[in-house]
Amino acid sequence: MRLETILDYLFPAACVACGAISSAICDTCLPPPEAIQRFTLGPLRVVALGTYDGALRRAILALKRGRRDVGVALANALRQRFAAELQPCRVLVPVPTTAARRAERGFDQAALLARELERSSGLAVLEILLQTAGDAQRGRSRTARLGARGRFRCSAAVARGLEIVLLDDVATTGATLRDCRAVLESAGARVTGGIVLARTL
Repeated sequence: MRLETILDYLFPAACVACGAISSAICDTCLPPPEAIQRFTLGPLRVVALGTYDGALRRAILALKRGRRDVGVALANALRQRFAAELQPCRVLVPVPTTAARRAERGFDQAALLARELERSSGLAVLEILLQTAGDAQRGRSRTARLGARGRFRCSAAVARGLEIVLLDDVATTGATLRDCRAVLESAGARVTGGIVLARTL
């Protein structure tokens, strides 16, 4: 018997939102399919499980604080809800967090989501973006967020010719996704869409 199975039996997961013993976030607390957000950022079509509030917000914050099991549960929700968006995807590229945040959490939340999607659905994942600016978007004003540019880079030799779907945790102004798209397309890739856990209205 696998160690993970034994641990799951001894310490069953509790929903991060309501505390029910089931999974890291239970079906009741996940946003229903009708809560899905579909929006555009210029030419980029983006989908989200729901808005950044309530149980979904609590789950994302728990993920950011180190709950990897919440990331696995949210990745499963993305796979189930966005099969159509993921099916034609050639390459899934996670939007990287800052080195400081990665060191603080012990992992990169978007990369964790992407790797779980790769494991469960066979999607190709490439971590080809690097965040060069040390400052995160969290805590910035809307004007400062929208004005942020040039925070990412990638290798043109790797990106050229790829069809890419971006993956991130939260879209607020969309500046991060726009910035990543610009960098990737200037390197010769084609960014066909974006998937996020939540959208801030």
